[in-house]
Amino acid sequence: MSRAIQILPELLISQIAAGEVVERPASVLKELLENSLDADSRALTVTLEEGGSRRVQIDDDGAGIARDDLPLALARHATSKIHSLEDLEAVATMGFRGEALASIASVARLTIASRDAASPHGYEIRAEGAYIGEVTPTARAPGTTIAVADLYFNTPARRKFLRTEATEFGHCEAVFRRIALARPDIGFLLKHNGRVSLALRPQPLGDRAAALLGREFLAASLPVEAQAGALRLWGLAGSPQTARARADTQYFFVNGRFVRDRLLGHAVREAYRDMLHGDRQPAYVLFLEIDPRGVDVNVHPAKTEVRFRDSRGIHQFVLHAIERALSPAAGVAPVSYAGFAEAPAATTLAPSPAPYSYAARPLHTPLEAGEPVAAYQAISFGARPAAPAPPSADLALGMALGQLHGVYILAQNQAGLVLVDMHAAHERIVYEKLKTVLDAGPIQSQQLLVPALFRAEALDVATAEESREALGRLGFEISVAGPNELAVRAAPALLAGGDLPALARGVLAELREFGAERVLAARRDELLAGMACHAAVRAHRTLAVPEMNALLREMEATERSGSCNHGRPTWYQLTLAELDALFLRGR
Repeated sequence: MSRAIQILPELLISQIAAGEVVERPASVLKELLENSLDADSRALTVTLEEGGSRRVQIDDDGAGIARDDLPLALARHATSKIHSLEDLEAVATMGFRGEALASIASVARLTIASRDAASPHGYEIRAEGAYIGEVTPTARAPGTTIAVADLYFNTPARRKFLRTEATEFGHCEAVFRRIALARPDIGFLLKHNGRVSLALRPQPLGDRAAALLGREFLAASLPVEAQAGALRLWGLAGSPQTARARADTQYFFVNGRFVRDRLLGHAVREAYRDMLHGDRQPAYVLFLEIDPRGVDVNVHPAKTEVRFRDSRGIHQFVLHAIERALSPAAGVAPVSYAGFAEAPAATTLAPSPAPYSYAARPLHTPLEAGEPVAAYQAISFGARPAAPAPPSADLALGMALGQLHGVYILAQNQAGLVLVDMHAAHERIVYEKLKTVLDAGPIQSQQLLVPALFRAEALDVATAEESREALGRLGFEISVAGPNELAVRAAPALLAGGDLPALARGVLAELREFGAERVLAARRDELLAGMACHAAVRAHRTLAVPEMNALLREMEATERSGSCNHGRPTWYQLTLAELDALFLRGR
């Protein structure tokens, strides 16, 4: 049976819109906070009751709403933020559709009290479902208070979908944190059930990040600052040591708006690709500034998705900017301090000059060769000199003192004591060298005087015969030496001193599973990381002091050498102040 087409009532239209805009109390909070930001507020107070389901209230000191505009604020598709299609294509405000307040008012009891700078006192208007009251005078300082009470009071089916008070408050707090991170120049106060949960004064980004994400994140993060024409990316990228099992510390803002964008997320993951192990998730607070005409924010009702006009260019810009930020050598990367140490000074909002040159550098002497003893003021393992010369000020990792259990190198620098995981550090150095060499063409081979023989399964033998060309590009020459035996007759010159049978088995396993073409393309870095791990100096190997110093110098000159290929730190700093505190000196 056909039914006649009819125009829906205005209240039902608003309630349908509310289904997209007002998903839960956190959605209400987001819309109200964004309106306050658009009003140029400098201080915001958020008051919640029962996780926001009972009450969500925002008090701001912004521009306020004129008396005659209060009824329009509750009308659908009424806004002061855009006036034409050209405005919509270059949105520079958080809100722009003019439907949030009308949608909220259709499913809650809403009160707006506001005073603009030109009014001698404030005015108030109330709305409840289909009812909109008259404008009445009220006492109010310049600014606006919006109170939303009893969410879904007139749509009980929707109210049943709300979760527990703790869950709804958690969602509200997450929204509050995102917007507070987006605007560290504004003061924020969050109260729940009469108690203050968070109080934030206007502050630099570093202090705001420390307040919301912890000083540990700030202490182990790297500043990001890159600009190309109208594009600018800035903020904080967490070092691999700040990575987490969950992606709950990832904040990306486009023109001040928090977004979840696949393209941006992929660019960040690619930048961290060979620095994190397994499914670990990086932590970051990043801000992309772009000409509003280059990004479409009118994609989704929640406004957390965007679409870029030049998506490929944006991806590459973000990828390379973060790669550069994560690439400092160990000598200029953030120092890993002990847990009780003070975090570094807060990063400010202003851009800072790049502290490191990323120009290509020649490969250094492999660790196995060491460096001349005369190049260092070496301290021998025997009698310690009575007055050793202090470390040179330009050696960030200082001079080697000795080894600890054959695993760690102890060194002295200007700050105090440096501890280095020698295998992790050497692994990163070898890996970066392999990438550089393979980028330039086939890896240089070194013929072995005595072939390295190892037992092999039939599949390994077949793979070695079928993949001669790929093995040659990687610097290997592997031939059949018997029914179940292979011989490594040449190996990459950089790795010739490593465990060649283990190296060969690892390479053959990759070629067998993924094929030569994919191994040399998509899985290239994973293969090289495995080769570097096998070739790196092993634990419990005794190093001479010149070899230790050679490793320290390589670390200072190698990009990303503050962490190994799996994201573990390669070195750790104990300052003199921390050592003095351990031994109670000065008390």
